Amino acid sequence: MDKFSGGAARRSSTESESTRRRDVSSTAMDQLPKHSGQARQSLAVGKGDKKRDGQQSDGAAARAVAPNVGEVIDGQTLRFNAERIIGNGSFGVVFRASVVETGEVVAIKKVLQDKRFKNRELHIMRQLSKQPHPNVIALKHCFYSSDERNEDELYLNLVLEYMPETVYSVARAWQKAKTPLPAHHARLYVYQLCRALGQIHGAGICHRDIKPQNLLLDPATQIVKLIDFGSAKVLVPGEPNVSYICSRYYRAPELIFGSTEYTTAIDTWSSGCVFAELLLGAPLFPGDSGVDQLVEIIKVLGTPSREDIQEMNASYTEFKFPQIRAHAWAKVFRSRTPPRAVDCVAQFLAYAPLRRVLPLRALAHDFFDELRVPGATLEPGGGALPPLFDFTDLELAQFPDLAKLRPNTNAPTGKAPDGVTPLAPDQQPPRGAAAPAAPPA
Repeated sequence: MDKFSGGAARRSSTESESTRRRDVSSTAMDQLPKHSGQARQSLAVGKGDKKRDGQQSDGAAARAVAPNVGEVIDGQTLRFNAERIIGNGSFGVVFRASVVETGEVVAIKKVLQDKRFKNRELHIMRQLSKQPHPNVIALKHCFYSSDERNEDELYLNLVLEYMPETVYSVARAWQKAKTPLPAHHARLYVYQLCRALGQIHGAGICHRDIKPQNLLLDPATQIVKLIDFGSAKVLVPGEPNVSYICSRYYRAPELIFGSTEYTTAIDTWSSGCVFAELLLGAPLFPGDSGVDQLVEIIKVLGTPSREDIQEMNASYTEFKFPQIRAHAWAKVFRSRTPPRAVDCVAQFLAYAPLRRVLPLRALAHDFFDELRVPGATLEPGGGALPPLFDFTDLELAQFPDLAKLRPNTNAPTGKAPDGVTPLAPDQQPPRGAAAPAAPPA
């Protein structure tokens, strides 16, 4: 079972290497600096590279490496003991490792680095590390290494937090048990996903590969963290982006329509698909191709209007679709699915990107009210909830009314708490644009 989303093989919808290079901004195309011999020492895991999760890797002896992040960690040269492969694919390999000096368990994502370009994932993760968030995976440090079998190949190693499960693996376990995932679990996972999206979108970053496999989960604390920024990009208004992006089942309709000027709203759509999948126990819009997927979407949302298509892709000129009426959302889900959950899902899944709820604004929906009850637990009689209301400056700068949704305030909660006025569509902050800086304390 894949326990680190980066370990899942990239599907065909991911950018090709040549496309990725064209998609890199000019500022990211500088030559890589020369690295010291020490920083390029091998951290290959040898013959175990292709083994499945849980199997020990051959040649996983600890090796001395120096983090190449412009600083020395506690004045020490760190050594990592590669324990086992936890994921691999066309991008590279991810393995669980421990820091020899401290015993700390980490995940190391090792990817082949083109020496002609800077690595966009590293750039984005460093940017996110400047404003840490409890629901976004933390980059601890990184270093470059070479392969013992080919000294000419340079590898980038991202040292990340390690968590043992994913939302995908947990949901799949419930599915195998032929038992629906409890709505409370879906509520907790989606709430934290919305917070993660609010943070990265506020920084102008679009993830572009939201799916259950990319949500790490600590089963002991129920903390969720968004991972795998290998497809992420800072969206710049007026700069085209590839439309062949995002994993199938979770692709927003504007991507299927070939839009190259999309916004962070594609992540919102993907999150709605994840939300629905947790409630259904299966993907909402399965499909083996873009056409198949569009058919599945139309079965639920009905035929998109000409205005919808123009909002998804103004350059699209084909409007010949069979007229199909929208299916009632209540009939899409099981009868026992909470109506508030159904209403909340629907706000993520609209054809027109601007009609989709902003992730942070979704937190005010009454589906999440149970999380705001003072003394709420994971389950009846369960442990304490993970931190849910430690909003960052970036979150509050985008949606100051978040402070009124904390359990320790007297303000009522729900879809429209006192003092929380929903913005009109023309008042919504531009998607993909960085939020204004938070006012000084």
